[in-house]
Amino acid sequence: MWSIFILIFLTLCAGIGGWLLFLWAVKSGQYDDVERPKYRMMDEDGNEDKNGNRNDGKI
Repeated sequence: MWSIFILIFLTLCAGIGGWLLFLWAVKSGQYDDVERPKYRMMDEDGNEDKNGNRNDGKI
């Protein structure tokens, strides 16, 4: 009978540990979108120089 209680306790500990690990991963940015930055360069209009200043062709 005691073995059932020990297994239930260990299962709850593992579940709580997994939940805490998941919360840490979300808060530290582990689930941020890693695919978007490589497509961002296609969204820009190309009117910027190397320093990020806009160049609209106006003097």
